[in-house]
Amino acid sequence: MKRISSGRTFFYKRIFPLIWFGFLAVFVVNAMWKIESLEQRWPFVVVPIVMTVLGISVMKKVIWDLADEVQDGGNFLLIRKGSDEERVPLSNIMNVSASTNMNPRRVTLRLVKPGKFGTEVSFVPPSRFSFDPSAHHPIVDDLIVRVDKARRRGD
Repeated sequence: MKRISSGRTFFYKRIFPLIWFGFLAVFVVNAMWKIESLEQRWPFVVVPIVMTVLGISVMKKVIWDLADEVQDGGNFLLIRKGSDEERVPLSNIMNVSASTNMNPRRVTLRLVKPGKFGTEVSFVPPSRFSFDPSAHHPIVDDLIVRVDKARRRGD
């Protein structure tokens, strides 16, 4: 089987949030320690709290829902999130879409019949260098063609 998801998913899901929230915590502790006056302290506490709430809501929607690993098995995809795995036949995929204006890029598979992970499964494809940020990823183009063929055959 060939891995079609990025090896950086662990960084996006685990390390980046740790850096983000760690920076905010250090910022608040530093402000509390160095600023004596309560009137001067509040912006250095309120802004990081707002950034934390926004960070959690964005990460819930964009990062934490990503599959940890997606492998291509020919006529199926093996999807792993944590210790759970699901084998999704290509014929059970209704739509393959990819974001081109996000970092990291996301590939979203909409399923005909909901599986263990719901009706949509998203993952990050391996990164590639391109001067055109709106260019399609070859993995997405390949999946679209193969899913269409599998659905026409009724695999």
